[in-house]
This record gives sequence, C-alpha cells and structure tokens, in this order.
Amino acid sequence: MEIKAVIIDDEVPNVENLQNMLEKWCSGIQVAGSATGAAEGIDVIRRVKPDLLFLDIQMPDGSGFDVLRAFSGIDFEVIFVTAYDQYGIQAIKFSALDYLLKPVDVFQLQEATAKARGKLAAKDRNRNISNLLEYIRKTQADFPKIALPTSQETHFVAVNRILRCEASNNYTTFYMRDQAPVLVSKTLKEFEELLAPYGFQRVHQSHLVNFMFVRSLLKEDGGVLVMEDGVKVPVSRQNLEKVKNVLTGVG
Repeated sequence: MEIKAVIIDDEVPNVENLQNMLEKWCSGIQVAGSATGAAEGIDVIRRVKPDLLFLDIQMPDGSGFDVLRAFSGIDFEVIFVTAYDQYGIQAIKFSALDYLLKPVDVFQLQEATAKARGKLAAKDRNRNISNLLEYIRKTQADFPKIALPTSQETHFVAVNRILRCEASNNYTTFYMRDQAPVLVSKTLKEFEELLAPYGFQRVHQSHLVNFMFVRSLLKEDGGVLVMEDGVKVPVSRQNLEKVKNVLTGVG
C-alpha cells in the first residue's frame, strides 16, 4: 500500500532532509506536498488529502496544534517532528502519539512510519488526535484523559479516575475506579513524569499512587498506604518522609 504524505516544517532544509530520508529509507511513502507554515500547511492538507502528516510543533504563524484544530475530523495519521518542546511533547505523550526529535534518526523514522502504516491498514479512527486537542484545551485543573494503548485497543481514561499504577518489568498496570485494570507496555517512569502534575507520587519502585485516593498511612512494614479500594501499597524507606509531607500538606 502506497502512503501519500505531507510534510509541514517552517525550515526548508528540514523539509528537504526528511523527504530525502523517506525516499531512501521508507519505501512506499510518497511525499505529495509540503509547506513551511501553519496556514499554508492547512491549504496543502485540504488539497492533497494525505494519509500521513509529518508535522512540526512550533512555526512563526501558528503551531502544529493549530493546523490540526482547523479540521473537524482527522482521517490521517500524524507523526510530529520537532525540536525539544516540553509542553508539546507532554501533550503528545499524553495521547500516545508518535514524535521524532530533530535531527531525525533514520531507525526511529522507520519505526514510526511502520506503526503509521499498521494503523492505516487497520483503518483505525484517529481518536488519539481528538484526545490531544482536548488536552490542549483543558487547564491543569480540568483533569485530561490519558491514552493507554494495549495490544487490542487504546483506552482513554480521565486521570482523576486512576487510583494507582503498578510496575512489572517494562509493563505498567493501571487500576481505576469502576473499571477493569489496563496493562500497558510502557515503564512506570514514563507515566510518573506525565502524571506528576495531577497529584501522583512514586512511593515505591513498583508503585505510583494518586494521593486523591489515599485513605491512610499505616506504620506496619515501615510504611503502607491504604487506598480507597482497600488495597495496601508499600512505601519504600527513602520515600516515607516525602509521603508524610504530602499527606500533611508540608512542602
């Protein structure tokens, strides 16, 4: 299956470099259009109707998110290509979307395009983009939804419904209120960074908890948190003082 692609980046050398990499290393992807700004990019997308969009985040006349907001429905896959942008990457990770950091690594490019090809073949509706735009619209106090991709589907869960997360090697299990657990093939560390702004704390090597749902701290075994659902979560010795401070509002 040939994939029709569009590249939007405000620097012409970046557009040319990515196009050359796609032609050399990613067979079956045809670059059918490009643009060097948000407004021009919107016009190109409407004209070309791509299957796959390579999109920069920061441009002089608007962001990559502004480009996506211009469309009522997203029927193409998106791979963000950006220099480091903390807020932008946070939003992208929250919605389990792919991104490439400049300068683009050829192996990461091949991996990202292969994933996009699989999604296009499966004809999955791009709910991840909808979640991304919803995340951007919300303030931190609004509790956005986080995308939790599993082997079968992607769950979109409001962060204020997550009780705790538990690590098992390179997997993380999410435990929610009134919902079955969800196992995700990502490390707990990745989610620790994403969820920290919403009241989550790492209390143990294997446990990340939402302090909104902590019922009490027991002294047994050096320190144990009792969650709203009655589950006991161990607290490591090095995290005990931090946990006490959070529970008492200190620091």
